[in-house]
Amino acid sequence: MSQKHEIRRVRHELKMRILEVARVERLTPHMVRVTVHGPELEGFPSASPDDHVKLFFPTAAGEFNMPTMGPDGPVYPEGKEPSPSRDYTPRRFRPESLELDLDFVIHGEGPASTWAEQAKPGDRLGVGGPRGSMVVPDDYDHYVLVGDETALPAMGRWLEEMPADTNVTVLAEIASPDERQAMARETRWFIRGQSPSLDDVLASMAIPEGDTFWWVALESKRARTLRSTLVETRGIDKEWVKATGYWQAD
Repeated sequence: MSQKHEIRRVRHELKMRILEVARVERLTPHMVRVTVHGPELEGFPSASPDDHVKLFFPTAAGEFNMPTMGPDGPVYPEGKEPSPSRDYTPRRFRPESLELDLDFVIHGEGPASTWAEQAKPGDRLGVGGPRGSMVVPDDYDHYVLVGDETALPAMGRWLEEMPADTNVTVLAEIASPDERQAMARETRWFIRGQSPSLDDVLASMAIPEGDTFWWVALESKRARTLRSTLVETRGIDKEWVKATGYWQAD
């Protein structure tokens, strides 16, 4: 018999794919959606909104030198420049058309941002995984989703996939008002550097009645700080808080 609020961890067979860009859409001034497709997406598994895939970008020579999994981890082709890689959320998968949406924050130099800003139909992209999913149960009384731009793909997917009668609070931090996106549920937007800050509101907001699951995803150090605020300062059960660093400040 399953326990209440039991998180399931699902493992997937690791598969590496070479896919092709079908179309590119500018969602906001600094968010680009790249849709990739191809027959290798057949059977693509993604059981949780905050899954991640490893994206592999072409080398300077235009090659895709992707790893295979060995007993001690990934092994790249010997004597070849490894393809640059980054972790990203599979925003939406359409099995009927074998299309996968990937949302990129455009932030200047970097293999992912640079590639996405220049992406056009016909370009190729390597996609590995996901290797596993952490499936959060739908038996909580309330959900609180907290994140910055990098978390919007996972938050957007979560809101679209959860039952319509789910009680959810959404707190999202962005760089400017122009970065607001259409979301499936009401979202409270915070502009970075302006008051009130997301951190202050999270530290003082009324804790929802009943059992609440808290999902926090932003810069690594802030994610740890906000987790400490929730668990150590506000007394929330640590098993009901998942805080993840989606990126790391220099």
